[in-house]
Parts: sequence; C-alpha cells; structure tokens
Amino acid sequence: MGSGGPLFPDRAALAGGLIVSVQAPDGSPLRDPLVIAAMAEASLRQGALGVRLESPEHIGAVRRRCPDALIVGLWKRSYPDSPVYITPGWEEIRAVWAAGADLVALDATERHRPDGQDLEVLISRCRDELGAPLMADVDGVANGLRAAELGCAWVGTTLYGYTEATATLRPPGWELLPVLRRSLPGAVPLICEGGIASAEQAVRAVVEGADAVVVGTAITGIDLQVAAYRRALGERRSR
Repeated sequence: MGSGGPLFPDRAALAGGLIVSVQAPDGSPLRDPLVIAAMAEASLRQGALGVRLESPEHIGAVRRRCPDALIVGLWKRSYPDSPVYITPGWEEIRAVWAAGADLVALDATERHRPDGQDLEVLISRCRDELGAPLMADVDGVANGLRAAELGCAWVGTTLYGYTEATATLRPPGWELLPVLRRSLPGAVPLICEGGIASAEQAVRAVVEGADAVVVGTAITGIDLQVAAYRRALGERRSR
C-alpha cells in the first residue's frame, strides 16, 4: 500500500463503483495541486469510490488532503524511443508508489517500452520490491489477459482507441467488457475507462461486465468540455 490509503478493495467492494479521474492538461490553471486536490475531495464527498491521479505531485496533494482516499496513481512521461507514456518504467512506478498511491496504473500493452524495459520484469519488481498492486491499462483482450496472468491486480480498458493497433476504434471499449469478464480470473476486477460521457454509459459499462467505471473528462475535464462547446457553437454560427 502507498502512504496511508484504504485497504485494497476486492471485486465485491468495487461493484458498480465510480472512480473519478482528476487530471488537467499541461498549461491549464487546473493543474495546480491544490485545485486537483479540491476536485478530488469534491468527487469523494459525492460518493466516488476513489480517484485516478496523474503525477507524484498531484497524488501527494490529494493524499494529504484526503488521507483515506483510494488513489489510483500514474505518471505520464514521454520518451523518444517509445510510444508508451502511462507510467512507462521503473522510475515512474517507484515515484507514484512513494507519493501515496494505493494502486499504480501502467501501460500493459505489448508495445516497446523506454530503454527496452520489460513489462514482466516491471510487474515482478513491483510485487517483490514494493508490494505495489498494479492496474493494467490495456487496449484489447489479449493484453488484458496477459496482464492478469503476469500478476496485475486490476485490468482496465483505458487504452482502447489510443494505441497503434486500435487507432481506428473509438472508446468506450464495449466489445472488450463481456469477453474480458468471462475470461479473466474471477478475483481480478475489470475497470471500464475511456470515453464514458454520461451516467447512462456508466451503467451500460457495468451491465456489459465492468466492476467499476472510471470517468474523467465528462466530470473534471473543464478545459476540454468548454473547448467542445465553443467549437460546436462556432460551427453553428458559421453555417
């Protein structure tokens, strides 16, 4: 466990739960750690099961403000030799865990990682050196099953539509959910993340087989939401 969070929840504890992704793009005033922490607390007060946070700085800020929060942590870092950017290597994993995350989310696709780091080795080191449970962000059924086999505690559809292999597809990954739920070990929670834009879609994700749902932009993505409204209204004026 990270520094002070809740006991790691099993499938029963997650059932039908909402995890809010509290993130903001580079350059946004919302990236202030105090703002991120306030949005996280507001989400938790309204019944969110937990929050998904990006960067050790934001994880630490939320842990201090909400010591009992369930935190899924990650760190987005880009490297020139790899397309993997969600907690791509050991340095990022250690930093996310040390900042206070309860689970570390990482890209668990088969893609080449920075400096040739191996996914299986990273998962093994997490277990043996940190005791850190992992959420596998995947783009398809095969990668999800492999991640669970390698020891990831949760499997999420986060990268469906965001990898080279799925670039022509649009999230949510509806077709992944029933197949993964049937095929994953019974104790491994399945998380639907990516593209959930309404409460109705969140309910559908659970019906299709997800144990819990992660929602980000539709709740906390002020920058992207305002830009989308402005763009739509601008297109209407130009007709």
